[in-house]
Amino acid sequence: MSDMNRVALDAMGGDHAPFEMVKGAVDAVNKDKRVKVFLVGKGELIKAELEKHQFDSSQIEIVNATEVIETAEPPVNAIRRKKDSSIVVGMKMVKNKEADAFVSAGSSGAILVGGQTLVGRIKGVERPPLAPLIPTAKGVSLLIDCGANVDARPSHLVQFAKMGSIYMEHVVGIKDPKVAIVNIGAEEEKGNALVKETFPMLKELDDINFVGSIEARNIPYGDADVIVTEAFSGNVILKLYEGLGAVLINKIKEGMMTTTRSKIGAFMVKPALKETLKTFDASEYGGAPLLGLRGLVVKTHGSATAKEVSNSILQCITFKEQKINEKIMECIQTEQ
Repeated sequence: MSDMNRVALDAMGGDHAPFEMVKGAVDAVNKDKRVKVFLVGKGELIKAELEKHQFDSSQIEIVNATEVIETAEPPVNAIRRKKDSSIVVGMKMVKNKEADAFVSAGSSGAILVGGQTLVGRIKGVERPPLAPLIPTAKGVSLLIDCGANVDARPSHLVQFAKMGSIYMEHVVGIKDPKVAIVNIGAEEEKGNALVKETFPMLKELDDINFVGSIEARNIPYGDADVIVTEAFSGNVILKLYEGLGAVLINKIKEGMMTTTRSKIGAFMVKPALKETLKTFDASEYGGAPLLGLRGLVVKTHGSATAKEVSNSILQCITFKEQKINEKIMECIQTEQ
């Protein structure tokens, strides 16, 4: 069992817990024999859901946790007081090397606080960023940071660029990924104080492929593989991306159902259209890793369904097998 990828899954987190969490865990272990999932949460509820599915019992184990951290709770107090919550228990499993990764669709604030206080940062990492993959015309790009560090400093963004490059090269498989900083124009002299100070620092680095500024409108075209920004702008970009994508998909579907002719056309193009739209489905890419911690923590959408949960579990396999934490540790300690 030592060669297994052990993932602790918060079975109580998210809008559709525990049934979508359990189904996602079952789907993951049925797809890949290299993973074992620890379902962390209220044991009786989880057991009742598991009985609805078929799976290899050696790949799923229930870890009882009697408390749940709700989204509206102050995260610091929740982590301190609810010691037997699914988030705290799952993260402590990572801290104690009982699990290689923790996946949750629960409270973002509690996950960010718990990641830093329970799992802990890699020595030298100033701020761990959340880094989701977003679909583009050329595949995917990594948006870093999208929600963890609103008031970032230039040194933080420099580390984000380095960690993002490592992730894209070794998890996604893009050699020498292009790194860009979010800006309001392509010219080097443009931007706010943070961007103006960070730009020359990124330009001087010889261990990343920095290509300069990127405007928001160019992100969907895939002009850069790693999109560097602070969490406020990153979160706005991510939410607009997701909302606009959902609206466009719905409008396309509505348009194809307006007349008999359009319905016939829709029937003919349905297979190709379905495959195209699939590439813009955020759930296909799993969750957002909180990079720079001593163990892997992955945050999925609060509305995550089984598909996103399953993909989030499976992305942990590549993270471990490619030794991403070790590579980040080596990179960050080299700069000290």
